[in-house]
Amino acid sequence: MHIGAHYEGDGQSTFKVWAPQKSSVELHILEPQEAFHKMEKDDLGYWHISHVSAPADALYMFRLDGKLERPDPASRYQPRSVHGPSSVIDHSSFKWSDDNWKGITLQEMVIYELHIGTFTSEGTFDACIEKLDYLKSMGITAIEVMPVAQFPGDRNWGYDGVYPFAVQDSYGGPEGLKRLVNACHKKEMAVVLDVVYNHLGPEGAYVMDFAPYFTDQYSTPWGAAVNYDQAWSYGVRDFFVQNALSWFKDYNFDALRLDAIHGIYDFGAKHILREISEKVEQYSQLSGRKRYLIAESDLNDTRVLSPVSENGMGIDAQWNDSFHHALHTLITAESKGYYSDYGSVSHLIKALKEGFVYSWDYSNFRKRFHGSSSKNIAPERLVICTQNHDQIGNRMLGERLSMLASFEELKVGAATMLLSPNVPLLFMGEEFAAKTPFLYFISHTDEELVEAVRQGRAREFSEFLWEGDPPDPQAESTFRMSKLDWDSALRDDHKVMSEYYRALLELRRKIPALSSLNKKTMEISAIGDSDSLVMRRWNGHSRAVLYLNFSNEPLEVNVSQMDVEMEKVLDSADKKWSGGGSDMPEKLNAEPNPIVSPQSAVLYLV
Repeated sequence: MHIGAHYEGDGQSTFKVWAPQKSSVELHILEPQEAFHKMEKDDLGYWHISHVSAPADALYMFRLDGKLERPDPASRYQPRSVHGPSSVIDHSSFKWSDDNWKGITLQEMVIYELHIGTFTSEGTFDACIEKLDYLKSMGITAIEVMPVAQFPGDRNWGYDGVYPFAVQDSYGGPEGLKRLVNACHKKEMAVVLDVVYNHLGPEGAYVMDFAPYFTDQYSTPWGAAVNYDQAWSYGVRDFFVQNALSWFKDYNFDALRLDAIHGIYDFGAKHILREISEKVEQYSQLSGRKRYLIAESDLNDTRVLSPVSENGMGIDAQWNDSFHHALHTLITAESKGYYSDYGSVSHLIKALKEGFVYSWDYSNFRKRFHGSSSKNIAPERLVICTQNHDQIGNRMLGERLSMLASFEELKVGAATMLLSPNVPLLFMGEEFAAKTPFLYFISHTDEELVEAVRQGRAREFSEFLWEGDPPDPQAESTFRMSKLDWDSALRDDHKVMSEYYRALLELRRKIPALSSLNKKTMEISAIGDSDSLVMRRWNGHSRAVLYLNFSNEPLEVNVSQMDVEMEKVLDSADKKWSGGGSDMPEKLNAEPNPIVSPQSAVLYLV
C-alpha cells in the first residue's frame, strides 16, 4: 500500500490514505485549480483515487467525514508549515549522478553528526554541501544528519517532527536534501539519516484525526505510545515501514539512525523493528547495495543486534552510551544523574573490551540490574562518541566537552575514541574544539505548549542539580547561539585540535593494527592504581601500543617485557599539539621505564 501522493506524469497523480474508521474521505485539491474528489475505501481502510488532475507541486488536503480538513499524514512536502496543505512531489524529476556509488561498510565508517540548521550560518542543505570537502579531508567517511522530517516553525532539533515523510522546508525541502545526498556520494561519503519512530511532535500531529496512531496502553516520556501492537496497529506499522523504505528509495540514504528505540513498545510476535529490518534487508538485496539500520538504545540489550534468525531485531549497529559515560566521568569527574554509575577506569576498559559496561550488573542510578553482555558483538556494530547532540544539548547550558575539560583532556579523549576498534561518531565542531554551545531550541506557535516545554526541560535538569535558569528554548537567540563559529576553526588551539583529529584519523585509516576492527586482536589493562590504561592492538606484523593517562600526575610505565623496539608516532603532550612537552622517548624498548605526561595519549607503532 503506497500511501501518500504519487505523481504519475502528464499532470496526474494517485492518492492513498489510511483512515479505517471514517465513513468518507475526499481529496481537496487547492492549487493549481480547486477541485474535490471522492475517494474509495478498500477492505483494510485505505482510501484511494487514481489519475487525478494534480501536477507536481499541486497543493491538497483530505476532508474527513465531510467536515474536517487535514494535511496528508504521509505528506512528502509541507511548503506552508505543518498546518498548511501538502504538496505533490515528482521524485523522478531529480537527476541523480551517483550511479558509481556502491556504499561503504560499517568498518569503514567515521561518522560526523550534524544539525542542518546550526552547522552553517545559512542553515540549509546546500550550505552543508560546501563543507563536504573539508569533512572528507579530515577523514570523515559518513555524515549523520539529525532529523529533517517537517517540524513546526523553522528551528528545532528535529525530534518534534510531525510529518515523517516530508523534508523540512526551511532547510531546502526534498530537492535540497537530494542534492546533499548526491554530493556526498560523489565524494565517496555515506549519509545516515536520523529518524524518529517512538513519537511525533506535539504541534501539528494530525494523524489521530485519521486513525488510532497512538495508544494509552503504554506511557512514554512523550505521552501516549505509538500504536504498534494494539487494535488497528497494522496500518501504523505499515506507515513506519513505508517511511523507512522511502528514505532509501527516494533519497538514496545509506543508513537510518533509529531514535530512542527504548521508547518503542511492541509486545506482538514480530517486533516493529524486526519487521523494518526484514524489509530493509529485502530492499538492500533488490537494490544491490547494503543499507544499514543503527539504533539508539539505552537498554544494553543484545537482542536488538541479534539476527532475525535467532528471534532478534536484526539491527545492524547501535550507539553505545557506555563508552561515552565511562570516558566523560573520567575526564570531568561528574557524578550526577546517570553519570553516578560510572567514574572508574575499569568502566572504560570494559567499554573498550566488550561494549556494554552494565551487562546484568546492578545500576545504582536505575536501582535495578541492567543490561546484557555484548562480549560477542563485533566492535563495528557499536558506535561510540566523546559527545553527541544529546549529551551536549540535554545539559542546561548546552556545554560541549570543550567547555568542561582542559585542552589536554580533550586530546586524550579523542585518541581513546579514534584509536579504538569501534565506529567513531564526532559531533559537529568537536574536531576543532568548538566553544559554541548546542542548546535546545524550538519555534512552536502555541504559547501554552511553549511554556510546557520550558517547564519540562527544567524538570529534566533537576536530577543533575544544575542551578539557575536555562536559556529560553523558544527564543531565536538560543538558536543563534548554537550555530558553529567556523572562523574560530582557523585560529589558535582550535586549528591545532583540527590537525590533531586529522592526524588521528589518518593513523586509524592507514595503520593495519588500527584499521582492523577486531576485539580478538586487542589487549587493554589498567596501569597500576592510577586513572590510566594501555591498549595493545595488532594485525599481522603491524603492532600498536597506546598509553592513555587521564590522571593529573606523571605516569611511569613498565616496558621490561617489550620484545621489540617501537617508534613513537603521536604524543598529545608534544609542543606540536600545544602540549607542555613530553619525556617519552622516540624509540621504546625494554629500558628505561618511560614517563607518560599527565592527561596525555602516546602512540607507538612497529
